[in-house]
Amino acid sequence: MKRTGIYFQLKDGAREGYVEAHKNIWPQMREVLNEAGIQNYSIWNLGQKLFAYYETEDEEQTQRVLACSEVYGRWRDMMEEFVYIEEGTGTKEWPMELVFYNQGKEREDL
Repeated sequence: MKRTGIYFQLKDGAREGYVEAHKNIWPQMREVLNEAGIQNYSIWNLGQKLFAYYETEDEEQTQRVLACSEVYGRWRDMMEEFVYIEEGTGTKEWPMELVFYNQGKEREDL
């Protein structure tokens, strides 16, 4: 299982719209996430900061499905209304490195 964490941030005054969009996520977008094998997807917020987390069995397959999805592309375009995009680079997400994970029981295969 691959665990992915991503940091990104909201534009000033965009929190309400961002939250509302996710309360009303398109059913087709949920279908794409499921087809891509994305599990346990959650997004956390603190002020302008956002942290997204998801798990997937096959990250390559996940990225292939997302890259080919018109629905995912439209959703991402819509999210640009809310999220900060770094001038010059266009960067809007910063993947994070997992440095600690505790499953709640001892395992040797982490």
